[in-house]
Amino acid sequence: MALRIALSGFIVLVVAMGIGRFAFTPQVPLMIQDGQLTLTSAGLVAATNYLGYLIGAWDAMRARRHVEMRLYLGVAGAVVLTFLSAVADNAFTHGALRLVIGAMSGWAMVLTAAWTNERLAHYARPGLSAAVFAGPGAGIALSGLLAVAIQSRGLSAAAAWPVYGVLALILVVLIGRYLPRPGQLHRAGEQPEPLHLTPDLKRLVWSYSLAGFGYILPATFLSQMAALRFPGSLFAQFVWPVFGAAAVLGIALSIALRHLGQSHQRLAVVLWLQGAGVAAASVLPGMSGLVIGALLVGGGFLCAVQLSLLYGRELAPNHTRYMAGLLTTGYAIGQLIGPMTSALSTWLTQRLEPALGLAGIALLLAGILVWKRTR
Repeated sequence: MALRIALSGFIVLVVAMGIGRFAFTPQVPLMIQDGQLTLTSAGLVAATNYLGYLIGAWDAMRARRHVEMRLYLGVAGAVVLTFLSAVADNAFTHGALRLVIGAMSGWAMVLTAAWTNERLAHYARPGLSAAVFAGPGAGIALSGLLAVAIQSRGLSAAAAWPVYGVLALILVVLIGRYLPRPGQLHRAGEQPEPLHLTPDLKRLVWSYSLAGFGYILPATFLSQMAALRFPGSLFAQFVWPVFGAAAVLGIALSIALRHLGQSHQRLAVVLWLQGAGVAAASVLPGMSGLVIGALLVGGGFLCAVQLSLLYGRELAPNHTRYMAGLLTTGYAIGQLIGPMTSALSTWLTQRLEPALGLAGIALLLAGILVWKRTR
């Protein structure tokens, strides 16, 4: 039973996050090439996705009715809207689709985290609970490898979206019957006790919000940065799957090292390593900077998510879904500000590097905030 729950949660995050949200990243070069977007408008379209993610996370945190239905819609929406992206041909329509799919992925992320964390804690399987969060990384790696095949065949952006949609559909069919039944995520009349935001919780929320801002710029524009530095290069196409594979490897290391130190200390180290990766992608020239950036930012991406939710559960064990929603809402606000910063940076300087510098500083501060815990 525990393994089935973990696998189902893993695949939900592959579909809703790794494909639904992040297939956009390897599509950016194709959409710019096809004249659907510019580098600046791509940042604004990404921002609408993160605005939707913010709305979905906030709603999932506070929902009292039809909670499981939100999870079903989040998973199904990732599939349907990925297919629909094929008919979008300008920034406005892509932005509208990204807004809705962002909200649905917010539902899926918060509710899957709450469901799997609670059930796997019941079965005393913390390793499986952490492994669920490798789902987005596996989805990124899969969509990135598909992107390599798509670009090698010279497909347009419009022709590429259904390829991602078919993969998402197959995965959803495999696990649809194992999703939580009505009443499993929220029982009628259930009212949690009020959550008191302690200083530790406040610092965690601020840290996670800064982490969302810090990682999202390379996560959104890594493929485009590689395409600009190495036009037509096969290497440029592999940067994104490397990011996803590093995310999966990072979760594996997090599970292996889970007895080393405290969760908040491991989280701080992960955030600092991500900051170093952002700096490398921005400062180091050529291939080396992008590879180091993909490995460090990608490797820490899901570790930061998993460790932040774990630390939040340690600080507020009776508010699993509320904490998942509160943290994801803060993360989404950071993600929303990130692409807006990139759009401003490219508009004023025609370069992403100034925005990446701010992202690195944000990750440094995020680690400082959680390094120490109040006794």
